[in-house]
Amino acid sequence: MKSEVLMNPNPLVQYLNKPKELFTKEDLILYAEDHNIEMINFRYTGEDGRLKTLSFVINSRKHLDDILTMGERVDGSSLFSHVEAGSSDLYVIPRYKTAFVNPFSEIPALDILCSYFDKDGKPLESAPEYILHKAHNALKEKTGYSFDVMGELEYYIISEKEPLFEAVDQRGYHESSPFTKWDHFRQEAMLAIAQAGGTLKYGHSEVGNFSVGSTEYAQNELEFLPVPLEDAADQLMIAKWILRTLAYKYDVTITFAPKITTGKAGSGLHIHTRLMKDGLNQMIKNGHLSDVAKKAIAGYLDLAPSLTAFGNTNPTSYFRLVPHQEAPTNICWGDRNRSVLVRVPLGWTGNKDMYLQANPNEKPGTGTFSQRQTAEFRCPDGSADIYLLLAGLTVAARHGLEMKNGLEYAKKTYVDVNIFSDQYKDKVNDLKQLPASCWESAQSLEQQKNFYTAMNVFPEGLIDNIINKLRKFDDKTLRDGISQDKEAILKLVETFFHCG
Repeated sequence: MKSEVLMNPNPLVQYLNKPKELFTKEDLILYAEDHNIEMINFRYTGEDGRLKTLSFVINSRKHLDDILTMGERVDGSSLFSHVEAGSSDLYVIPRYKTAFVNPFSEIPALDILCSYFDKDGKPLESAPEYILHKAHNALKEKTGYSFDVMGELEYYIISEKEPLFEAVDQRGYHESSPFTKWDHFRQEAMLAIAQAGGTLKYGHSEVGNFSVGSTEYAQNELEFLPVPLEDAADQLMIAKWILRTLAYKYDVTITFAPKITTGKAGSGLHIHTRLMKDGLNQMIKNGHLSDVAKKAIAGYLDLAPSLTAFGNTNPTSYFRLVPHQEAPTNICWGDRNRSVLVRVPLGWTGNKDMYLQANPNEKPGTGTFSQRQTAEFRCPDGSADIYLLLAGLTVAARHGLEMKNGLEYAKKTYVDVNIFSDQYKDKVNDLKQLPASCWESAQSLEQQKNFYTAMNVFPEGLIDNIINKLRKFDDKTLRDGISQDKEAILKLVETFFHCG
């Protein structure tokens, strides 16, 4: 346990001397008493994918105990369109392991993520966080594997243009200051996310950078480390809230929108996955991608058309998913290839002594190289409902492991090197395509919804609600219709600028 606490940036973990998974109600009360915490903020996700807030001023120790024990009532019909106003009362109950010190509040405050419960005190079947939990349980029950996940969160910072050290247009990848102007913002956000319990891998500037008049647009990315499925969703939600709140503090705007203008890099929400058993990564066997991994990839590909209903949820999503870009359109997979839908990133399966070559005086040690291999699902973007997207991917992984022809399908859809090269022309023509609109995404979800409702993971009514919502965009021919009309595209972008 000491190794889990040592150097952990979360002040609750440090003070309580235990990992967050072991936090108790009494732990939080103790921390509040010893650090003069005056306020508790309950946070929970609404249908729009953003965190909602309910705040309490602590009146006494008993009052704090009551808050943490009983939770509170909320109006579910104001949070979810599928909850009827006539029976809308829901409970929000705090999950202690998610508690963190609010990094922005002038009043000392603890924030805690909550779960929804119905009038009978049972988990709300249609709550996105509970659907994710059900999906994970179904995977474990049917296959014996658990799921680790991490996201790559891309966003643009929009600010007044700085004339000194201008970066080269669309060449911002891993740029350093002073050519990138918002290193300090990203680093401050990273520290706040880590102190709130997020497990970050790294942060950097991304490809996208450009200016329009006196306004500058700078793309950045935060990448997380793989953690258990439910934790991955929670930390992405908190990270988006922290980034937006920090932007407000600095009087700048950030957006996770998939496309913010024409001819410039869009922003994605790539999801890395690995199947685990007994604490070991099952994606690698004898130094090569395992059959388990290939079957899971087959599941991702087979359900990819309907997964867009959770991961690409407004019309601008499909202005990012266009041919001959890094964002995928063909349903296929490959190694290290950024144009495929599922990418197997470069792993540490070959030479493991690179650090010894770089550091000749170092002695050989042990490393968990095989633990790092993942499979990356590349079509989602910042409009995604994070809990439902990850739940859908979990269903797809289980589906792939259960497919009788999973390995054959994986072999058939594998593409090496450049998918757009002449040698793959015939194969590309045979590949299925991702939906090109919310309308097509809705059609795909309707056709494949039985996979999601199986084992009571997704309620059928919720699936139908998503289908209807996507169809209402009426964008079946929108991308082709306004593809050459920059003004119309920018108006559409403005409508969905703060999606997710």
